[in-house]
Amino acid sequence: MINIVLFGKPGAGKGTQAEFLKEKYNLTHLSTGDIFRFNIKNDTELGKLAKTFIDKGDLVPDEVTIQMLQSEVDNNPDSAGFLFDGFPRTIAQAEALDAFLTSKNQKITATVALEADDEVLVKRLLERGKTSGRADDQDEDKIRNRYQEYNEKTAPLMAYYKAQGKFYAVNGIGSIPEVNDRLNHVFDSL
Repeated sequence: MINIVLFGKPGAGKGTQAEFLKEKYNLTHLSTGDIFRFNIKNDTELGKLAKTFIDKGDLVPDEVTIQMLQSEVDNNPDSAGFLFDGFPRTIAQAEALDAFLTSKNQKITATVALEADDEVLVKRLLERGKTSGRADDQDEDKIRNRYQEYNEKTAPLMAYYKAQGKFYAVNGIGSIPEVNDRLNHVFDSL
């Protein structure tokens, strides 16, 4: 079983690449954003709880996010592995994920970061915002704020996984097939 954490700033192409990777490597794609939306839409207990935080503009606490992910892992017992997208975002979340996977006799195999220059990503997101309808992709200040938060909270995870010898950086700039080829090279080496 392989379990991969896919990193990258908003607009780096994580969601796009995850679609290819999950098919090629038979992985279950776990996107925290998708999981939140599903639980909220279906009015689950965890969805109701998450919504109370989201409605106030607060981040959903780690415990709630972790419970949602644990539920998804438990609901896919026959999976060949998991592709974690958007989680973990902090060291505390990484430690909780490690503890949970250890309880299942599993571990994180690798973390792969799609790296790209902020200026390229800002242009990419503003362009995406024209068609996505997402307000957070249409405001340059909000985009830059998301990058600041990423740098402060998520970037330290790179050191966490580097210390475990599980960190791989991939150039996220180029055509979708070019980036996919780079990712496949890393995945095939695991």
